Amino acid sequence: MRLFPDLPQVAVFDTAFHQTMPAHAYRYAVPKFLYTEHNVRRYGFHGTSHAYVSERGSELAGSLKQGGWLTAHLGNGSSTCAIWNGQSVDTSMGLTPLEGIVMGTRSGDVDPSLHSFLAANLGWDVYKIDRMLNKESGLLGLSDNLSNDMRTLIEASEQGNEDATLAIEVFCYRLAKSLAALSCGLPRLDGLFFTGGIGENSAYIREKTMAYLPHFGFNLSKEQNNNLKRGTEGRIDAGTGPQIWVIPTDEEGRIAKETAHVVEGEVNQSAAKKPECETTIA
Repeated sequence: MRLFPDLPQVAVFDTAFHQTMPAHAYRYAVPKFLYTEHNVRRYGFHGTSHAYVSERGSELAGSLKQGGWLTAHLGNGSSTCAIWNGQSVDTSMGLTPLEGIVMGTRSGDVDPSLHSFLAANLGWDVYKIDRMLNKESGLLGLSDNLSNDMRTLIEASEQGNEDATLAIEVFCYRLAKSLAALSCGLPRLDGLFFTGGIGENSAYIREKTMAYLPHFGFNLSKEQNNNLKRGTEGRIDAGTGPQIWVIPTDEEGRIAKETAHVVEGEVNQSAAKKPECETTIA
C-alpha cells in the first residue's frame, strides 16, 4: 500500500455469503448482551465455496435460484449449507470454524461443558483444550492419530483398522445428520451438491453419506457415482427424487469475480462523477 497507494485493495470475506441467514439461524441461546455488546453469534465460513457452488449449480441444475438446495464442502475443513433461492439460510459453522461437522483435525460439535470437564479432571487450561479441539481431534483424533487424510483412512479401513473405520463412519453419519438438520430451513428440497477435496473425489464417502438419508427420497446411482472422473462435475442421481451433483469448487475464481465487480464498480462510479473544477459555459 505504501508503494502503490492508488492500487485498489479488496477484501472478500468468507462469512459474507451467510449474512442472509435469519436471526433464528444465527443467534445462540445465550444472554442477549453477548450478542448486542460482543457480537457473539453464528457467522459461518466457507462462504466463498458455497457461493460458487450455488452459482455453478444454478447453471447446471437450472432451478437453484427458485428452490432449496444443500451444499457439502468436504475437505480438511468441512461445512454444510442450506440455500434457498440462491441465498444462504443456514450453515453448520458458527462463531468460529470449529462448530459443525467432523473435520480433518477439528472436532466439530461437542458438549460445551467438555471444557469444564477437562479442566476439572485433567487440569487443562482453555488454551490447551482449544488446541486439542482444533488441531488434535476430528478424523485425526478418532483414528488414534493415524491420519487426518481421508484417503489414508479409507485405505487403512480396507486393511481392517477399526479406528479408521470408526472415523469414517462418524464423519459420514455426522455429515448426514447436519444435512438433515439444515433441511429444516428449506420450504422444499430440490437437491444436494458435494464439493471440496473429499466431496469431489471420494465416491465411497458420498455413497456412505447418502445411505443415511433414505427418507429424503434421494436415489443415488452407484454407477454414475463410481464412474464420475475425479475432480470433474456431474450428476450422480438415478433421475428420480432430489438431484445429487458433484461440483468442484473454485474459491479463487469466485474471489477474482467479486474483486472485479468491486473494482469495475468503482471505476464506473469515478467515470460518472464530474471533476470538481469543471464548469459549464452557456
